[in-house]
Amino acid sequence: MSESETPPGQRAGAVVAFPAAAPSSVTFDRRELNELFNLYGRMVAAGEWRDYAIDFLRDKAQFSVFRRTAEVPLYRIVKDPSLARRQGAYSVVTATGLILKRGAELGRVLKVLDKRLSVVN
Repeated sequence: MSESETPPGQRAGAVVAFPAAAPSSVTFDRRELNELFNLYGRMVAAGEWRDYAIDFLRDKAQFSVFRRTAEVPLYRIVKDPSLARRQGAYSVVTATGLILKRGAELGRVLKVLDKRLSVVN
């Protein structure tokens, strides 16, 4: 078929409608993933965490950490943009559903999980 010919059933110059794009999902950007994996790496090195999972859902994104692969997640770091103007888009949720910390900045929210060594006098 040459460029001047049209496929059967279509008029010349007709606009072809494509199906609507799939609804976009909420994701973590590169900076957020960098912060999450820095914390994850420190906790793996400390022997506290062993596995993780990332879920990109329509209304929120979750980074779940596990002590063992076959268990429920110890913590879920959740990004929910619908809460950004009210309580902050980020939250740390325990396995029982308790929200440990919520805020607008991921670094500040993650500090609740980061147990850095300190000098004791």
